[in-house]
Amino acid sequence: MSKKIRKAVFPVAGLGTRFLPATKANPKEMLPVVDKPLIQYAAEEAEEAGVDALVFVTGRNKRSIPDHFDKAYELESELKGAGKTELLNKVQNVLPANVDCIYLRQAEALGLGHAVLCAESVVGDEPFAVILADDLIRGDDGVGAIAQMSKIYERYQCSVILVEEVPPEETHKYGIVEIEDDDGETAIITSIVEKPKPEVAPSNLAVVGRYILTPRIFALLKQTGRGAGGEIQLTDAIAELLKYEKVRAYRIKGKRYDCGSKLGYLEATVEYGLSHAELGDDFNAYLKSMAEKL
Repeated sequence: MSKKIRKAVFPVAGLGTRFLPATKANPKEMLPVVDKPLIQYAAEEAEEAGVDALVFVTGRNKRSIPDHFDKAYELESELKGAGKTELLNKVQNVLPANVDCIYLRQAEALGLGHAVLCAESVVGDEPFAVILADDLIRGDDGVGAIAQMSKIYERYQCSVILVEEVPPEETHKYGIVEIEDDDGETAIITSIVEKPKPEVAPSNLAVVGRYILTPRIFALLKQTGRGAGGEIQLTDAIAELLKYEKVRAYRIKGKRYDCGSKLGYLEATVEYGLSHAELGDDFNAYLKSMAEKL
């Protein structure tokens, strides 16, 4: 089995109902945080980790995602003619030349597990990453989550799932893992359950939007019936995977912004705005002036 993660799957077929009407015709993954859409942050995280094939599992009304990563001849021509070199470079470098984009259609909204299964024909018999773009993660020391997890995969040659401690009363919002042999960074997962009530949750370690999975997961997904919410849950297939292979939990090193929620999205916008090279100082001054008026 390959020791390198070269393909990343982006399940982007969801309806984004929590952001309606903004997401009526525009996918939530295209919502901008300052000056880049969420999906670009996710793609850049994958590219940094050495991924050279981005596999987007899309649905209806998702044309803006392939359009974003496609070449924009008219726009580039106008920017070039206007002498706007810096903006031209940004547009031309949305996607590095050595990275391929592959688009697949999820015909029915049958859940995250089904979306991952849709990518089997492209991923084939090799390990791969899964990235949920609405979990925006700023890694410590500038190292993205998938780059961190790839090192763990290379060390242990097993699936790796990103986890984060959440308040115990919020376990019903996440997949929750039970662990053993915890070294403070990684641990072996002994069980995983989708959205348990706090009183029955095995821990408060929640799965948060990043996975590195071995290809065995595809066979297990095919056998997985509909679970929570009437959908094919990736969590249920991972629970089966534990019977055949070790799966490791990796504690997040960085900060996660839940951009699937309005509050998390606003938090990301503010904090990324404050650290923006061009806008940071002025935005900081503006926020201070607003705070003085409260």
